[in-house]
Amino acid sequence: MAGNSNVVVVGGGYAGVMAANRLTRRDDVTVTLVNPRPSFVERLRLHQLVGGSHDALVDYRDVLGRNVRLLVDTVTRIDTAGRGLTLASGGTLGYDYLIYAVGSGSADPQVPGAAEFAYPIASLEDAQRLRPVVDAAPATAFLTVVGAGPTGIETAAELAEGGRTVTLVCGATLGPYLHPRGRRAVARRLAELGVTVVEGPDATVTAVTRDSVRLGDGRGLRSDVAIWAAGFGVPDLAGRSGLSTDPLGRLLTDETLTSVDDVRVVAAGDSAAPSGLPYRMGCQAAVQLGPQAAETVLSRIAGEQPAPVDVGFVGQCISLGRHVGIIQFARRNDTATRLHVAGRLAGRLKELVVRQTVRQLAYEARRPGARNLWFTDDQRQQALRAQRGENLATADR
Repeated sequence: MAGNSNVVVVGGGYAGVMAANRLTRRDDVTVTLVNPRPSFVERLRLHQLVGGSHDALVDYRDVLGRNVRLLVDTVTRIDTAGRGLTLASGGTLGYDYLIYAVGSGSADPQVPGAAEFAYPIASLEDAQRLRPVVDAAPATAFLTVVGAGPTGIETAAELAEGGRTVTLVCGATLGPYLHPRGRRAVARRLAELGVTVVEGPDATVTAVTRDSVRLGDGRGLRSDVAIWAAGFGVPDLAGRSGLSTDPLGRLLTDETLTSVDDVRVVAAGDSAAPSGLPYRMGCQAAVQLGPQAAETVLSRIAGEQPAPVDVGFVGQCISLGRHVGIIQFARRNDTATRLHVAGRLAGRLKELVVRQTVRQLAYEARRPGARNLWFTDDQRQQALRAQRGENLATADR
C-alpha cells in the first residue's frame, strides 16, 4: 500500500493499548486510539477502588507510545463499506484498517430485580458508583456479593478485610476455575476474614430486592447492598454495525483475528471470538491478543500472510485482601493444575503481577515488538481440527 496507512484502534484497555503500541513499529502507519475515557483503567484494581485503596487509573501518557494519537470519544457505528466510524460526539473517523478491542463489561442480569437493586462492578463507572454506596452504608450493614469468580472473590475479601459483614453467593462452586486444592485455600482465607460463603446447587440467585437476595431453595438473605459480579458481557457495537458475532456478541474472526466479514477489521481482547473458540476473558489473554492483532494488520500492510493466533496461559492470580492472595497455576491450555501458592507470598506476587502488567504496556510503548509473550496451545489446535472435521489421529502423527 502506497503512502501512510491509517489504523484506528477502538478501545483503550489492555488489548487496545498493546495493539496501538505494537503498530508504531512502522513509521508509515498512523495510529489513532479511540477510547471513551481520558485515562487507562486498571480493571485488575476495580475491587480496590470499591474498597478505597486505589483509584484504578493510570495516565495514558505512561502507557501509550508517543506516536499514538488518543481520541477521547465513543464509536457508535462501524461503516465497513465506507471504512468509517461514527462517533458519539457527532464526528466521523476514517480508517484503512480497524482493530476492534472494545473489551467487556457487566452482563445484563436476567434475574428479577438485579438491574434495579444490585450494583455491577465490571467497569470503572460501575465501581465509581458503588464506592460511595458502600461508604455511606452503616458499619452494621449486610453486603452481599453475587458471583464467585475472581472479581467476586476479590471484592468480598477486600470489603471483609475493611470490617464489613459480607456474604459471597457463589452459585454451584466457589472459584470454579480453581483446582480443588486452591479452592480450599481460598475458602480458608475467606473464613478467616469472616465472609459467609453460600454455594451449592441451590445457591443460585432467583431475585434481588431492596433489602434481600433470594436463592433457588427459597431462602432470603438479608442484603443492604447487593454487588453483582456474575459474568461479563461485551458491547454490541459489532452486531449493530452488521458484523458477524458469536452468541455473546464477540466479533467472529479467523485464526489471524481477522473478521470473517471484512479483511480490514481485526479483533483483540475480550471482544474477539477467533474461530468461534474465544479465550477466557481477562488481561492475561488481552496482552497477548493485542500485539498479535497489530501484527496481523502490519502483515497485511506489508503484503504478507498473517500468522495464526497463539495464546498461552499460566494460571490465575486472586487477591484475598491487601496482603494475602492465591496464585493458581495452569497448563498452557488454561486448565488449572494441583500447584498453587497461597498466603502472603501470593499476595506480594499478585501485586507484582498487577504492576508488571502496566509496565508491560509501557515497555511495548518504548520498544514495540521487542518481545513476544505467547505460546502454542496444542489443545486448541486439536479443537480446531475437530471443528473442521479432520482426522485427529492422522493429523497428530
